[in-house]
Amino acid sequence: MLVQLDYTDGRPIYEQIKDGIKKLILMNVLMPDEKLQSVRSLAMDLSTNPNTVQRAYSDLEREGYIYTVPGKGNFVRKNVNLKSEKARELRTEIEDILKQADELGIDRYELLRGL
Repeated sequence: MLVQLDYTDGRPIYEQIKDGIKKLILMNVLMPDEKLQSVRSLAMDLSTNPNTVQRAYSDLEREGYIYTVPGKGNFVRKNVNLKSEKARELRTEIEDILKQADELGIDRYELLRGL
């Protein structure tokens, strides 16, 4: 698996795993119906606890990124709306940031020019 952990990142490990797998799905590195590594295998590869990987997989399933087949494993869910849903989330975050900038009197163009 191409997920990498950053121990200097303040986010919990399960969130880093979850975000890494989401990114791989959205970038089409992991394709619909592709089998993910087993919980135990990914935990060994990342040198982390299997419960941590299981939590990430459970969150991904609840969020609609993967599905579980009992006795077979976890698979990437075919969902053509994932990218548009993610784009909608990003737009909302950008709108929130711009609103905060407005409230603080920070010019939007000045803010964006700094990127």
